[in-house]
Amino acid sequence: MPSPTSVREVRELLDRQDGVISRRQAVAAGVRPKDLCRMVDTGRWSRPTTGVLVDHCGPLTGPQRAWVAVLSCWPAGLYGASVLRPPSASGPVHVAIERRRSRPRTPPWVVVKRLTRFDETVRLTTSPPRQRLEDAVLCLAADARDDLAAVGVLAQACGDRRTTPERLLAALELRPRLTRRTWIAAVPTDLRAGTTSVLEHGYLVRVERAHGLPRASWQDRVVTSSGTRYRDASYDGQAVVELDGRAHHASATQREDDLQRDLELAAQGGATVRLGYRQVFGATCRTTVLVVRFLRSRGVRVEPHPCGSGCPVATLADAA
Repeated sequence: MPSPTSVREVRELLDRQDGVISRRQAVAAGVRPKDLCRMVDTGRWSRPTTGVLVDHCGPLTGPQRAWVAVLSCWPAGLYGASVLRPPSASGPVHVAIERRRSRPRTPPWVVVKRLTRFDETVRLTTSPPRQRLEDAVLCLAADARDDLAAVGVLAQACGDRRTTPERLLAALELRPRLTRRTWIAAVPTDLRAGTTSVLEHGYLVRVERAHGLPRASWQDRVVTSSGTRYRDASYDGQAVVELDGRAHHASATQREDDLQRDLELAAQGGATVRLGYRQVFGATCRTTVLVVRFLRSRGVRVEPHPCGSGCPVATLADAA
């Protein structure tokens, strides 16, 4: 039987690791391999994969699946999406290992990624071990299906205040070979200017910059009788462009808040237009024509230029 000291050490590991322990850890604590086998054979513990044990025989929780994934690949740490979104009771768990290692035996739901800078970017002392947040964000953006999805990853991480554009740029300095590096490097700079979503970034790059519109002031803080509010893109003449992504305006309460904000601006002599994904990404140039007309109607000096051949903004370029 294990000694009292061994039992106490194992119990402490199980408490710290959500009821999961590796065979290596248990043996190092003084538990004999045959005692571990007996715990499994009698149904007190389960063995979800080779070399890893759990102190019950029921379904694994999300935190337990994270520990099983990491310990089955040890030394390893959670990677990318599994750092930003804690693993659930189903779905894949992403784990990083050192690049030169062979692939370890894992449960089928574990996705293994080899990293060149494993020792620099993975913190083995966290619970459970994981990539540094900024490195996880950059890797997830680099692995995204397209540039738009990459912007979403970066914008959400900063919008949720889990990191900052400055910290992302500092981490990017150490990743000269990262996929999409040039594109990714430009996004935190835009986020630092005030854009906080994919839609806002799309407006900044596709509408404003691509067509030579004046620079908006982003996320202006306004104190009104009904509280503090923030305006997405503000121009001279009390002209405001609000970027309404469906995910951020899903409730009736949010819709009412939007209407109240528009009403308060109108009462002060200003005006608001609201753009969605279709206007910014599906009909960019036609939207720009209407935005230019809107800004000019508010007295804003706009000298736009077409983004390319056939762009309808060309018809406005010489109009006062």
